[in-house]
Amino acid sequence: MRAVVARVTEAEVTVDGERVGAIDEPGLLVLLGIHVEDTAEKAPLMARKLHELRVLRDEQSCATTGAPLLVVSQFTLYGETRRGRRPSWTAAARPEDAEPLVEAVVRELRRKGARVETGRFGAMMSVRSANDGPFTVLVEL
Repeated sequence: MRAVVARVTEAEVTVDGERVGAIDEPGLLVLLGIHVEDTAEKAPLMARKLHELRVLRDEQSCATTGAPLLVVSQFTLYGETRRGRRPSWTAAARPEDAEPLVEAVVRELRRKGARVETGRFGAMMSVRSANDGPFTVLVEL
């Protein structure tokens, strides 16, 4: 699993002009990619990492502040661009394998008490955010 995590003051996801997920206060925008070899065992580990990641102001985390997370699935995080000009997606999990793992991460975050909003899996989404810092990190398991 791979996540690009940005500290934001606000963020939203729209699909066909409809707002499907948003955070209207400081928190984390999480773009989450699933690798073809990822298994369900990684979901709790990623959820814990995201929840406890100390990247908010004053080295705080969502766990310590209650800050929200907006989790958006993004298979393109596993695009391979070393050869040629067209990315290869062979490392990205197929949708039918990735969706349950994204849902498992979200479910585990909520089980931990996190406030979580999401995009819509497989949809063409428009993601808007106001980065805070900017502060962005890559989390990989």
